[in-house]
Amino acid sequence: MLSGVISAMKTTLKNNKRDRKSAIKKLKDSGALDHTYKTELHFEKKATPYQLKKIREKVQRENRRIMTRNIVIVTILMILLIYFIGFAKF
Repeated sequence: MLSGVISAMKTTLKNNKRDRKSAIKKLKDSGALDHTYKTELHFEKKATPYQLKKIREKVQRENRRIMTRNIVIVTILMILLIYFIGFAKF
């Protein structure tokens, strides 16, 4: 019985000896990683300073609106939590 276990172990070790490529090495060999480092972001059209200002203002308005909404939600939840904890009977 013990010899069967040992022979199975030897077979497993022999099969595990094969040369394995890592995932990164496979990507390097295929050239998949090469283009990611060499490409640059390029835009055909340019935005004017006025357009950039308008975009910046729009994003700031949206961020303020989202922040205000989140503050209102958290405040309401905190008030409800304090209310229910205050009147809970333990």
